[in-house]
Amino acid sequence: MDTWQLPDRQVELVFDTQAQAASTHINLSGIRADGDHLWVAGDETATLERLTRSSPERYDDHRTIHLADLVDLPAADNEEADIEGLARSGDWLWAIGSHSLKRRRIKSHHSDEKARKRLSRVLREENRYILARLTVITDPTDGPTLVRAAQTAERRLTSAVLGGRGDSVTDLLKKDPHLAPFLSIPGKDNGVDIEGVAAHADRLYLGMRGPVLRGWATLLEIRPVTDPDDEHRLVLDPLEDDQQYRTHFLDLGGLGIRDLCPHGDDLLILAGPSMSISGPIRLFRWRDGCVAEAPDVVRDIELEQVMSLPHGNGQDHAEGITLLDDDHLLVVYDSPAPERLTPGGTLADVIPL
Repeated sequence: MDTWQLPDRQVELVFDTQAQAASTHINLSGIRADGDHLWVAGDETATLERLTRSSPERYDDHRTIHLADLVDLPAADNEEADIEGLARSGDWLWAIGSHSLKRRRIKSHHSDEKARKRLSRVLREENRYILARLTVITDPTDGPTLVRAAQTAERRLTSAVLGGRGDSVTDLLKKDPHLAPFLSIPGKDNGVDIEGVAAHADRLYLGMRGPVLRGWATLLEIRPVTDPDDEHRLVLDPLEDDQQYRTHFLDLGGLGIRDLCPHGDDLLILAGPSMSISGPIRLFRWRDGCVAEAPDVVRDIELEQVMSLPHGNGQDHAEGITLLDDDHLLVVYDSPAPERLTPGGTLADVIPL
């Protein structure tokens, strides 16, 4: 049995009443620190949230940013984008949708007949199939701010998106020998489900919660750039082997990837069950993973298991990680336990690395 790494302390994330009404604070799916600020994503909306540190134990001054104000979404602004990962690098904040199909849930009040019907229904929601690169400018009085476009002394910066025009990450995978068979399977059934993004230099790494292939997790590597014909669209530059993407397979002991975070040239990997069950949550370190020069098969002896994180039965699922400094990791949870909830929001854990 894993020995859990307990937090040094907790910090309160305080959300406004509108976000609480939308249950954003109990559906956290991605987080990234940006100085004294946190960028936060929930998986039930098409928005991002910004919080500001007001004390060592509290982030508040909540701001909501609608993705549709920054990039063109393939569907309506009120359709969830299921943002499952955030990355911060240079002038950009990156946000990745799950790119997953969704099977309808059974709820406690449904009759057996209705439950059967719901289990047979699989939905595709187009806003889930985006990768967004969002322009960050630094306001001297207001901190990092997301804008659709900005002009610096060196260049023009534009927010841009990949997906919605037959060019999504999953469209790339239609002929992939490992992943193509899983494109028609809902994410929570071990189908394709992206849950994490990390940025390092000009590369993006996309962590896949599913599929887990005979116990091996999948990591995608891409190099998105501005479309020369449309400054608000992205295209993929070929990698060194002239391919538009790479797949890396990692032996995480049967777990899928729940989030990613670069730590120098290393890649921190939050891993957990690929399906809707409570199970081990572990943090791995892939040394020099951010500078891998070819598709890799990463065996367990090449991965350091840094720690195991606490989890509950049907609650307290670690979903997002970010570095607060070189020695501390901030962890946020989906379906938080009742004792994690506060009148203003939820408690996140500060874990020593």
